[in-house]
Amino acid sequence: MSTTTLDKKQRKIIEEIPSLNDFSRIYFYTIQSKFDNDFVRTLDSVIGLNDNTLSNWLNITPKTLRNYKKNADLVLKGNIKEHIVLILSLYKHGIAVFGSAADFEKWLSAENHLLDNEAPTKFLDTISGIKFIDNRLTALEYGENV
Repeated sequence: MSTTTLDKKQRKIIEEIPSLNDFSRIYFYTIQSKFDNDFVRTLDSVIGLNDNTLSNWLNITPKTLRNYKKNADLVLKGNIKEHIVLILSLYKHGIAVFGSAADFEKWLSAENHLLDNEAPTKFLDTISGIKFIDNRLTALEYGENV
């Protein structure tokens, strides 16, 4: 993720997003933040993947995702907002581990024999799956094969 492609508000969101392993901070950050449209725009800016992939992760249709991007007065349902915050937190961690969004996304999309030959992206449509992949990133930081 290059912060040069993010606007000031988006950079602030990325800086403030809590670590995935701090569940209470994630919870309170999510319910107290009123940046719903900014979360969607930041997700779209940070992630170099298409709307179909993002909408699959969020369990919504691509059309709904596009409507979210356009609606400045957007108020997200709590579960969608939490999912977006967790994905952004995962990306923040993944970019720190791999050094770039491109390298992280390459790892995310590659089949991994330690994940039953599934790509890590397969796990990002659930909260527990995001936490699982974040745990794999932490394991990578400590030298495990993942």
